[in-house]
Amino acid sequence: MAQAPTAEILRLVSTGAASSRTDLARLLGLARSTVSVRVQELLDAGLLAETGEGPSRGGRRPRVLRAAGGGGYVIGADLGAQHARVAAFDLSGERLHIDDYELDITTGPESSLATLAAIVSGIRDLLPGQQFLGLGLGLPGPVNFPGGRVEGASRMPGWHGYGVRDWLATRLEVPVAVDNDANVVALGEFHTRNRGPEHLVVVKAGTGVGCGVIANGVVHRGANGVSGDVSHVRVSAGGDIPCGCGNTGCLETIASGAALAQSVGLAHTADLVELANNADPTVTAAVRRAGGQLGEVLSTVVNFFNPHAVLLTGRLAAIEPFVAAVRGALYERCLPMATQNLEVSVASAGADAGSLGAGLLALHLVHSRKD
Repeated sequence: MAQAPTAEILRLVSTGAASSRTDLARLLGLARSTVSVRVQELLDAGLLAETGEGPSRGGRRPRVLRAAGGGGYVIGADLGAQHARVAAFDLSGERLHIDDYELDITTGPESSLATLAAIVSGIRDLLPGQQFLGLGLGLPGPVNFPGGRVEGASRMPGWHGYGVRDWLATRLEVPVAVDNDANVVALGEFHTRNRGPEHLVVVKAGTGVGCGVIANGVVHRGANGVSGDVSHVRVSAGGDIPCGCGNTGCLETIASGAALAQSVGLAHTADLVELANNADPTVTAAVRRAGGQLGEVLSTVVNFFNPHAVLLTGRLAAIEPFVAAVRGALYERCLPMATQNLEVSVASAGADAGSLGAGLLALHLVHSRKD
């Protein structure tokens, strides 16, 4: 008899993809009787709980499954260039704590990770008597996901080839998962939408430009972990502007928050956002051009991948002219069938998407070890 894997059942229930035995049987492609046996084992072990009654679909109303909240917690951390947003979640995915912390990744991996370890230690002090079970981490650069290493990150000097996962796992004595920040943002947004196995393109437009891809409900990382990296697509408007990757004319040189701020004589992306939202004509024109360039690059992605939605997050997503320019370029340049039902909007999870996605990575690690 085919066995329903414990980790997959826990993942589907804790992420909201399944709330009943019927849902699990459909998603796993197994007989309901097979699923029921394993679900009962998880109920007896205290890893799942059964509450209330779900909506009827023509027959008896199903009991609603949820992951049990007891038994420990995980931490999800989303690192930016100058800060970290870190959250703790119980095993049902309920958030226990979230806060922003100062952390400068330009100081190098050992200093930055030591700061992160201290942040984690502080959160552990806030949750006495509960067991810390795992850490998920999003980093603003390319990551070799299976190996937990940073690879060739142009905005993270000194990090290339560094074994982030192993350093943290040794220091914290828990399993650790490390991914690119755009991927964890995409995962967090997918979980927040909770609309089933969608195809999504989630673009993080902030100091840099990142893109995460969800294919049929699963993060698509590609052969080497760089799937969705639109930031280093060469665009004609970039001309010969040098990029940190070593090439010239990359999208990031003209459409990232850092490049835009510099082009209008500002020091920080936050200043750019403030002026754009106060209708400064020079800044507004600049962000419109940048949004159009991003939309032009994304039009190729949409035509090729045909997603349900293109979702924008990050600081630039708070600027309506930027979002409108992306949307306009997509509808102008994509095939009519590709945009017929395409949603182009600001991501709903906001600033919490990255820490949530990182927390989900950690939850998956913990559930996998229960098999």
